[in-house]
Amino acid sequence: MIREVLRMGDPRLLRRCEEITEFNTPALLELLQDMRDTMAHLSGAGLAAPQIGVNLRVVIFGVRSNPRYPGMEEVPDTVLINPVLTPLDSELEEGWEGCLSVPGMRGLVPRYRHLRYCGLDENGTPLEREVADFHARVVQHEVDHLDGILYPMRIRDLTQFGFNEALFPGQALPAED
Repeated sequence: MIREVLRMGDPRLLRRCEEITEFNTPALLELLQDMRDTMAHLSGAGLAAPQIGVNLRVVIFGVRSNPRYPGMEEVPDTVLINPVLTPLDSELEEGWEGCLSVPGMRGLVPRYRHLRYCGLDENGTPLEREVADFHARVVQHEVDHLDGILYPMRIRDLTQFGFNEALFPGQALPAED
């Protein structure tokens, strides 16, 4: 079922989410299906449970050929529960991001370029990956939602944040998260 995505300003987006302790339950599987349906309907790269009002530490993400991300590397469809991110070096890279909870806007956000993430899938099976570039950006953006952080909170220079049509008049939009 397609769910309503909460928008920036809703206090439910600003809280730290609770860990999941039971896996492969009907409620969790229904939540994941709703998240997939909602993300696909909006052509998103990822979605965190709090974006649909669910206070649990679960994100989904994945990018294949998607009109919102032309020319971006593919990111495998992933369910990540109770995630832990570990930067593998201190290199930060600025990149344009958008968000389903901040529609019509983009901002230039610094993110770790290379990191390891681990967590669990819907069955409670451990998952661990080392990733870089766009994949690393996507997972950092989504996991931030679980700690009540929206990408505008990470922007260093607010002159690099605004409405798409004002930032990029008459231009194709840069890829976003």
